[in-house]
Amino acid sequence: MSDAEPMDSAAVWLAYTTVGNEADAQTLAHRLVQEQLARCVTLLPGARSVYVWQGQLETTPEVLLMVKCTDAQRHAMKMVWTDLHPYELPELLFVKADDGHAPYLDWIRGV
Repeated sequence: MSDAEPMDSAAVWLAYTTVGNEADAQTLAHRLVQEQLARCVTLLPGARSVYVWQGQLETTPEVLLMVKCTDAQRHAMKMVWTDLHPYELPELLFVKADDGHAPYLDWIRGV
């Protein structure tokens, strides 16, 4: 999606990211909600990521954050992500929530 594409005010998105510990997860979640970049953040400790970083195979314990947001919040989050996230190369993946419990989706939208 390009920055020039119009926003869809009805769209709800799930964003996924990981951080290395519970303290960083709490800090990031609170900032996202307090700065109105997300409506809700769910923290899932106990994740383990396996990946290659700088030529080395890594296995790292992490906390997964599941972020619920609107399209406007998604755009704003992308603009400041590297300033908010503690990692050098922070994960940020968006999945559009095409369906769900209508009252919950309305709450995410602020309706």
